[in-house]
Amino acid sequence: MSDQTRIRVFCVDDHPLLREGIATLINNQPDMVVVGQAPSAQDAIRGFREHKPDVVLMDIRLPDMSGIDAMAEILREFPDARFIMLTTSEGDVEIDRALKAGAFGYMLKSMPPKEVVEAIRHVHAGKKRIPPAIAARLAEHYSDETITTREVEVLQLIATGSRTLDIAEKLFISEDTVKAHIKHIFEKLGVNDRTQAVTVALRRGIIRL
Repeated sequence: MSDQTRIRVFCVDDHPLLREGIATLINNQPDMVVVGQAPSAQDAIRGFREHKPDVVLMDIRLPDMSGIDAMAEILREFPDARFIMLTTSEGDVEIDRALKAGAFGYMLKSMPPKEVVEAIRHVHAGKKRIPPAIAARLAEHYSDETITTREVEVLQLIATGSRTLDIAEKLFISEDTVKAHIKHIFEKLGVNDRTQAVTVALRRGIIRL
């Protein structure tokens, strides 16, 4: 099979070892070839313009920018681009955001190599690819009330150890407003204290440390 007829894949991840491993896996497939690699979001945007690949494997967490934001920027310029997000996180909020932003697939880095190459073939054929375990996690929280942007800001500050007064001063709101936000956060996450709130928010991809 010539390079012209192979699925042209572009790999974005800040870990060189992982990129090399994925490149070896893909280049060993008879119907695929890696046309480029990038360690950051900005390199990914430049690299996409240069190579115009069929499928991009995009790490969600990059050093300079979220992989989701990088994907959204590329899609504004190339609306037909196809992305599979790669991550170590099973957080439903992050998954949902990636899919709403235009991702065709979502894969965990811990998944077997065979599933990764099958996902590339699926996405290249125009089909969505979400592993059953991830689909189940999305469904689990489908009817949950959404955490607002302000509540995410409060959660992020709670995660850094900020007290109610600190949060109020940083966000230019009253302490009573902060307490009301915290009460709503606890209700929405189904938790009873700040430690539980941070733990659940990190697991679900609502905040990052």
